[in-house]
Amino acid sequence: FAGQKPWQMGQFDVALPCATQNELDYADAVALVESGCMAVGEGANMPSTPEAIAYFEEHKVHFGPAKAANAGGVAVSGLEMIQNAQGVQWSRQEVEEKLWKLMVNIYDQCEEGARILTEKSGGKHQYTLRNGADAMGFLRVAEAMEAQGYV
Repeated sequence: FAGQKPWQMGQFDVALPCATQNELDYADAVALVESGCMAVGEGANMPSTPEAIAYFEEHKVHFGPAKAANAGGVAVSGLEMIQNAQGVQWSRQEVEEKLWKLMVNIYDQCEEGARILTEKSGGKHQYTLRNGADAMGFLRVAEAMEAQGYV
């Protein structure tokens, strides 16, 4: 297997690039789609190149962008800070329930952002979770700036 990347070595239903930035490129995306891959969930910071992402979206591969799919670790850190600040300790089940709600909310917001962006652009922008995550991120920044009186 020397010199080969895992994405080109078999058939996959789901790919989870979780190691390094730009580890999954256009050629890898082509190999994954040809092998029947139905979903890619990024677990690292930007592990897929823009060309790979475009190929996945063009071929209707369900794509979970890092900024959303990788949010679980940040969310758990936030839950730990709450516990520390309040001097409480939640059970594993309580943490998992809270994390589940947070992650479902993130997914729902990505879907909502994708829907709004697609509708408001008259279909110019593709309905993808990546576009939805970007739109909702920009919206949150704009709302925060407005709340602080900057705009």
